[in-house]
This record gives sequence, C-alpha cells and structure tokens, in this order.
Amino acid sequence: RLLAICDEWLAPDLEGITRTEDIRKINLKEALDYHRSFELQQQAAALAPERIEVPSGSMIRISYEDNGAQQVLAVRLQECFGWKNTPRVCEGEVSVVMHLLSPGFKPVQITSDLASFWQNAYFDVKKELKRRYPKHVWPDDPENEPPTRGPKRRN
Repeated sequence: RLLAICDEWLAPDLEGITRTEDIRKINLKEALDYHRSFELQQQAAALAPERIEVPSGSMIRISYEDNGAQQVLAVRLQECFGWKNTPRVCEGEVSVVMHLLSPGFKPVQITSDLASFWQNAYFDVKKELKRRYPKHVWPDDPENEPPTRGPKRRN
C-alpha cells in the first residue's frame, strides 16, 4: 500500500536527489510520520517501539530486520537481572530476540526465551564471564537479583 502511494509521502524527500547514495540518507520513518496522523504515529510506536526499558532503567534500542523476521534487543546481561520473561512487541504477540552481551559489549548468548536461559545456559555463561570480568556481579539467582549497569562498587 505504501508503495502505491509513495508519490504522496515520499516525493518531497526525493526533490534534488541526483545520486543513488543520496536515497540512503532519507529518513523513511520521518517521511512517513510527517504524513500520518498523531494517532497513527502513537499506534505504530505502541506496536513497534523504538526502545524498550530494561530492568536497569536503560532505554535500549530495538533493531528491526528489513523483512520483519526478527526484532533484536542487544543488551548487557547484567542489565537484565530480575527480568523473568522475554520482552514482547506487537501487543505481546511477538517475542524479541535478545542478544545478551558481556560487560565489554560482546555477544555471549542469543535467546528468545529468557526464562529458559536463566534456568539452563546462564550458569555456563556465568563461569566464563566471571573469569573475564571479575569486578562485575554474577549472581546464582539472576531472576531475583537487582540489575546493574557496571562493576561492583567498593565499600
């Protein structure tokens, strides 16, 4: 439907474009929002939010695949302590694929079932990360541990 009416919503952004690489610079979300009502913008934001608040309080950007196949949330593992279930979008219909990161922002696990990760794979991941990042918190019960954003504080 959007392709059929692209001359209405995209034409203003195409003015002055002479090179293919200039097209990549167009912010399609802004172009669409400019021509959608506030109510439609709010509905889209509710169905497919740009960011999700994780238990640590950080607002982490969701990466949406072009084909709509996956919604990826790349977040440090410690910021997810206390989160029992995988976050969902589209009115709770779609699970987000979580790329759980080390304190150094390196991927350590990919899951779409956070509860299963805490029960099964976490303990193997914890062993490796505890050796590499000894200044960070690595609890035995991550589902009931408060989230952290950084290393342990000294007393």
